Amino acid sequence: MKMGKEAYEKYVRARAPKSPLGKDCLHAFWVGGMICVLGQGIRTLWEKALGFSPEDAGALTSIVLIFVAVLLTGLGVFDRIAKYAGAGTLVPITGFANAVVSPAIDSHAEGLVLGVGAKIFTVAGPVLLYGTLAGFLYGVIYRVILFF
Repeated sequence: MKMGKEAYEKYVRARAPKSPLGKDCLHAFWVGGMICVLGQGIRTLWEKALGFSPEDAGALTSIVLIFVAVLLTGLGVFDRIAKYAGAGTLVPITGFANAVVSPAIDSHAEGLVLGVGAKIFTVAGPVLLYGTLAGFLYGVIYRVILFF
């Protein structure tokens, strides 16, 4: 059966499930917000209760959030939370940790070098590449504007 582009798009729209956008946004907002509240609480604990400098408290908070995300990914809990909250879990640093660990877990059976080593950055690699490239271009544009 030969189908034109418009006919195919109409066919797909008719059969695709409707997404409850408002509910999905609400879930993402409150779960992402709670991750940030948790992070702020951890940072306050490091800084106020344990006496670390603001810079050290920020670094330690990132480490704790990454560790928790990696642990929850390994236990299979993070995927269930992400399915419920969507981008609410993917935007903070926890999402990046999950994006690195998930391919490593999936490819562990293939060995440490050809499995984990080769595939660990399959999801996070493009983020690192294009994030670095965007930062470089921003720096060049900023420098050119500052120069003139």
